[in-house]
Amino acid sequence: MTASIQFTTVGARQLEREMAALVAAGEDLTEFNQAFGLILESNTIDRFDRETAPDGAKWLKSARAELEGGRTLTDTGRLKGSITSEGDAKSIRVGTNVIYAAPHQFGATIRAKGDGKLKFRLPGGLGFRSVEEVVLPARPFLGLGPEDEADGRALANDFFPGKAPSLFSGGSA
Repeated sequence: MTASIQFTTVGARQLEREMAALVAAGEDLTEFNQAFGLILESNTIDRFDRETAPDGAKWLKSARAELEGGRTLTDTGRLKGSITSEGDAKSIRVGTNVIYAAPHQFGATIRAKGDGKLKFRLPGGLGFRSVEEVVLPARPFLGLGPEDEADGRALANDFFPGKAPSLFSGGSA
């Protein structure tokens, strides 16, 4: 089973128009999209180390990370290690196939089924705790932030010198 998260980033419409203008001018975006996908993948992984959203906002520290002194969203490293990218002539995809990615990205309330309880292992071998629901705050890790835009602009200038002067800056190609 795989999870799918799809969203449009703020300002992407202008970016899409500019990329379409490059395609209309005869540019093949495959290599650019693959390279930019790798940059976005790397920046996303770096956000796990900084514990920040794409816009630079700090994530709310998780209870586990506070109790154990670890990092939020990085207990086993599975989510961080699952980030991948793909690029082709028409698109760039950065994401994960980890099923619990969406609740962490967008936030969620997880409730026990029926009259049951959710059972959680307490850190440090202190046993288990049962609750009826757990609220996960949103801790966005996927998305396009200022760092990504700056990296994309530099890459576009390398790939398309003089042809994409306003790519990622809100102008037109």
